[in-house]
Amino acid sequence: MHAGARALWEVQRPDGVFDHGAEGWTSVLATVGAVSALHCADPVRSADLVGKGVEWLCRTQAADGGWSTIPHMPTEAGPTAVAAATLQHLAPERAAETIRAARSWLEDFGGLEAISHREMAAVCRRFYARAGWLDPEDLPRLPLELAAFPRLFRELLDFRAPLVAAAALAQARTRAQGPVRRLLNRVGRPSALRLIRQIYEHEGMTGEFSEDPWAAGLTCEALARSGAAPDLVASTVEWLRSKANPDGSWNMMPLDLTWSVYAVEGLMEAGHTADPRLSLSRSLFHDRQQDRPFTAFGCPAGFWGWSSPHGWPAAVETAEITSALARMPGGREDEHVTRGVQWLLAQQDGRGSWSLCVRNTRVDNCGPCPHTTAQALLALLNAGVPADGRVVRTALRWLLSSGRPDGSFDSVWYRSYTSGTAVVLEALVKAGAGGHPAALRAAEWLARTQRPDGSWSTGDGVAPGTVEETAWAVCALLAAGRGTDEEAVRRGVVWLLAQESDGRWPQAPVSEFIRGASRFPNGGLTNGLALRALAAFLDASAGRVV
Repeated sequence: MHAGARALWEVQRPDGVFDHGAEGWTSVLATVGAVSALHCADPVRSADLVGKGVEWLCRTQAADGGWSTIPHMPTEAGPTAVAAATLQHLAPERAAETIRAARSWLEDFGGLEAISHREMAAVCRRFYARAGWLDPEDLPRLPLELAAFPRLFRELLDFRAPLVAAAALAQARTRAQGPVRRLLNRVGRPSALRLIRQIYEHEGMTGEFSEDPWAAGLTCEALARSGAAPDLVASTVEWLRSKANPDGSWNMMPLDLTWSVYAVEGLMEAGHTADPRLSLSRSLFHDRQQDRPFTAFGCPAGFWGWSSPHGWPAAVETAEITSALARMPGGREDEHVTRGVQWLLAQQDGRGSWSLCVRNTRVDNCGPCPHTTAQALLALLNAGVPADGRVVRTALRWLLSSGRPDGSFDSVWYRSYTSGTAVVLEALVKAGAGGHPAALRAAEWLARTQRPDGSWSTGDGVAPGTVEETAWAVCALLAAGRGTDEEAVRRGVVWLLAQESDGRWPQAPVSEFIRGASRFPNGGLTNGLALRALAAFLDASAGRVV
């Protein structure tokens, strides 16, 4: 455990960030988004960057013909489809063999129809149309007129609203339209542009769009095709150019706050709450809490995003950071905790759950989530919100009704069911509902789905175990009163210890970038969770170990 804490301190930057990937965290989706946008919006000046991006994509193709979100991870259909289509569009002769191998893999996978995430499949079809593999006239019409109803538009699309707005603007210009559709497009166009500009202005007119070259690239290219907002397009082009790596790639969006909050939680569990170095991270959290509403998504001020002090709102990070700050010395009196609590209270869905960033959305990738709701509930309880109050009671009622028949709970932002089940179980125990049948079933599901080697994975008995899911499960079982003599707990701890090397643990792609279609590993998550699980075990067995 001491080695794990030391390894975390070693990656803490002077600004308090526990950096697990900002440098060199290359991404296939980020590179595809960037080169596609630059080719469309800045073809002459950025030709060298586009060419280097093409070469990088060809070099990073896996032996099976596909790509993953982060290179050298298991092949995924979404990144493979958009990378192959981009190469067909930009370099059909140079990349002919690369494209052939990718399309062979996609055919074996089942084609775009086998991509379960509907929005990702729709994006892939747009890339296919650009490559000449689909007729653009066969793509579904994007209802631009819905943008004239901002609340409905964001509830239907959540954080994809600006991407869809930009794509709808492009389609309205480039596709043949009858008189009725031209009228509908004129109705929606000003509102769609207004929504995109609200985000652009909130971020300081940098064009970075959540510091994500994938999202920025999709938005920039669509706006360039639409002929709208040339100033915004120009800013995004400059931002994309500034983020190009020498090897031709672009990095995935940084996760400064996500990395850091898991590291902080692990270190506090390991007895480092009073360490002065944690004050750097507390200042980081204070500085990056946002004091302006995010108008495009209807969010009040007081939230945190993934990294930037002016980024997009995220309920998971807001809950996790609020919870961590509340557990620090004097945390319940911290004004930043108070503002985080107020934001969570304002964002609770009418049904009692929490979604990603738009209240009451039902979008698959962003809507009501047991894991997110449990994190929000833990944050409120740690901050001193009464367990018998209305907010907690409605959240509990929703959580208790959201379980699956086998006892597990879902997670939108982490794969399958282990993480969701573990965090929900911890929240139920914290809220005094640890004896409820749903909590007992969740604990039994975790014990039942442990793999023979002592690890946990997805619960399907097939996927190999991961450090992240094993740590989540160990923490939850301990919280639920399964003692350190419990066989499942001890076997999980033994497995975790066997994976450690000089205080570090191997990462697995369990974090969802696009649910079920694009995953990535997160070193902050991995190492913070592992340290937290081991510290909780030692605390339960022999008292606090510093």
